[in-house]
Amino acid sequence: MFKKITKKGGMNQHDPYEKIPKARSFNLESDDLVDGGDMPAPRLSKIAGIEVGSDKSPSLRWDGFDKRTKSFMVTCFDPDAPIPSGFWHWCLYDIPLDITELEAGAGNPDKSKLPIGAKMLKNDAGFAGYIGAAPPPGTPHRYIFCVTALGTPELQNVTEDSSIAFSTYMALEHVLGRAFLTVSFKRDGVVELWC
Repeated sequence: MFKKITKKGGMNQHDPYEKIPKARSFNLESDDLVDGGDMPAPRLSKIAGIEVGSDKSPSLRWDGFDKRTKSFMVTCFDPDAPIPSGFWHWCLYDIPLDITELEAGAGNPDKSKLPIGAKMLKNDAGFAGYIGAAPPPGTPHRYIFCVTALGTPELQNVTEDSSIAFSTYMALEHVLGRAFLTVSFKRDGVVELWC
């Protein structure tokens, strides 16, 4: 027996990071995003049908991380996607220690703005690059940008064919800190979900 649920609004409060080991926090800022604010139009997804979107990753810069750090990982995750696993929008890994800033568009699929040494995995849309926000109509979705400081220069057993979920799992034993910046986006309308 299935129960029909109609969602009209309200923010999901599930924290996808609460079940993994805690880590020291550090600073993360952006010229394009405001923590707790709305996802701006260029960071939305034209690929997924939002005309004003451009699927352009935001600028990010970070500091205050552990002195033992040897590399960084950057991810963008939507924990509110209407699927059990959430939706990974972006992942860069093996970012060298001397890179503490990404310019807007560093997640372009052509990799023209990718820092030397950094690698990019396929997002849940199936290509290596950043895909912007494009949730179904209904409740607001959160987009969690996370920079993870790692105590290893390279993630072992992670290849370009690895999933982002696998890469974040392989990073767990090396985590020295995390920095977060969360924005949200809501499409107008009502969505009906069956569960």
